[in-house]
Amino acid sequence: MNGYCDPRFAKVREVFEQGFTDGSELGAAVAVYLRGEPVVDLWYGTADRHTGREWAEDTPAYVYSCTKAVTATVLLMLVERGLVEVGAPVATYWPEFGKPEITVEHVLSHQAGLPVLEGVVPVEEFENQAVIAARLAVQTPLWEPGTAHGYHALTYGFLVGEVVRRVTGKSVGELVAAEIAGPYGLEMWLGAPDEVIGRAARLTASVRGTTPGGPAPTTRSAVSGPGDAAVTRPAAATDGPAGAVSVGGGSAGAAVGGAGEGLVERMARAFADPQSLVNRALGNPDMQKLPGGANHPVIMRSGWPAAGMVATARGLAGFYRALLAGEILAPETLAEAMRRRVQGPDEVLLVDSSFGLGFMRPSMGFLVPRGGAEGAFGHTGMGGFLGLGDVRHGLAVGYTPNRMANAASGGLRAYRLLEAVYAAL
Repeated sequence: MNGYCDPRFAKVREVFEQGFTDGSELGAAVAVYLRGEPVVDLWYGTADRHTGREWAEDTPAYVYSCTKAVTATVLLMLVERGLVEVGAPVATYWPEFGKPEITVEHVLSHQAGLPVLEGVVPVEEFENQAVIAARLAVQTPLWEPGTAHGYHALTYGFLVGEVVRRVTGKSVGELVAAEIAGPYGLEMWLGAPDEVIGRAARLTASVRGTTPGGPAPTTRSAVSGPGDAAVTRPAAATDGPAGAVSVGGGSAGAAVGGAGEGLVERMARAFADPQSLVNRALGNPDMQKLPGGANHPVIMRSGWPAAGMVATARGLAGFYRALLAGEILAPETLAEAMRRRVQGPDEVLLVDSSFGLGFMRPSMGFLVPRGGAEGAFGHTGMGGFLGLGDVRHGLAVGYTPNRMANAASGGLRAYRLLEAVYAAL
């Protein structure tokens, strides 16, 4: 085991080590800050199972939807500067969008009704975000904006990214580099350069026959669901840990169990149907069109603002440390962004989810220990990735594995680490 662990957080190290002992981990890193001070910075294992390359201190990984929180922060920076109004129509900044009923707030909180891209996005467009966004500009919402919410797995980034581009003339990735990663020395790239791609961990599917960024056992393309335990297989809906907190502070496991067989059956049908809303939302653009899925240089280089960031665990944790310190956003801006805009059944994922302005809040899609019920926010990424902040406890956490989880035993790795972190407080 490499790195540092404050003796108070010895249980975190123990849980992290157990993942390698029981085979649920191949390579991984975890980092924790407490009130701005590093208390955990551990890494171990294999970064590339084909070559045997070991996980190093600076090994980054493709963190899927952990990206969304960083993308939201870029837009919130523009809000602070008076360049964007959260309540304004998206068309104010993007005239071709042509849907005055959809506001920036709707987009940030997954209420826009545009969770899918109609028509297959060809590989030739993967690195042209403006062209993909133009497809959304002419689509009709699937529900009346503001009346429901559903996870915009990939479209979230193209929508937010185009607003950012129209206002600043720059991509989200360019602003992340210039105004977040660079100034605060964070190891994160939204549009990774070749040098970073070359030393990144190679994601490995946990079930033979699946491809990172491709289909999980019961899905067509589980690209970036908010909680991998909830998204990658219907049966996992019953596997919530007893101490996990969902909306309102109750037991997440009890909440799902109380839904009965109806929810599980609906999820099973949805994941088995290639034309279901969840599979259409998660699978277009389809990474599987490229060899290796998320490991392909085109994917890492494309910088999709919903699920395209490459980062280290230390970089993710450092991002939340800087947010909590008021270095990136003013405390009042962060508080407003954390305020729940939606909570309850997700039109896409079916399980309950909850969002502020781009940040996930405790729910079935974002399981946290009871200690995080009030102050936790952040975003997870498909396969088990986690970025989390807690304003109440001053916690900042980043976790990056490369063995992609698609079963409850692997999908709860991040939760078990969080449980150990909160137990140490």
